[in-house]
Amino acid sequence: MESSSVPTDAQLRQLGEDVAALMRERKLMLVTAESCTGGFIAKVLTDLPGSSAWFDAGVVTYSYEAKEALLGVNPRTLERTGAVSEETVLEMVSGALARFGAGAAVAVTGIAGPSGGTEDKPVGTVWIGWKRRGGYAHARLFHFQGDRDAIRRQTVAAALAGLGKELTA
Repeated sequence: MESSSVPTDAQLRQLGEDVAALMRERKLMLVTAESCTGGFIAKVLTDLPGSSAWFDAGVVTYSYEAKEALLGVNPRTLERTGAVSEETVLEMVSGALARFGAGAAVAVTGIAGPSGGTEDKPVGTVWIGWKRRGGYAHARLFHFQGDRDAIRRQTVAAALAGLGKELTA
């Protein structure tokens, strides 16, 4: 999904339906913790009829303060590694599970642009984390191309595809 192909609404919906089927099958609830996608993952999932049976909550945390207050991200982590880092996304996904009764969580943090990028973390840098209750959090770094919408769409697709893998592992 790191190519230049930008997922369509229909493709995102299909990924959402795939996740929904797995969530229902496993009788799990899901929580999302989003930064650069601004609730886009939660929207794709809650656009599906019946999503209240498996979608618990979605949290959008842009500021350091929100990440700390709502997800329990350690201020020292943010000072040391910044919001767009493996450490931060792992704390986001773990914090989301700790604060809600869900059985699975996905978290995203990144730079969707058009500004905000640096030499170390250019626009399109995105960390995605996944975790199941009782399991270990893990994360993956992506470098997406395109404008803000393209980067956000690719992030949503990668987050949902990774969630599908997490649920079938």
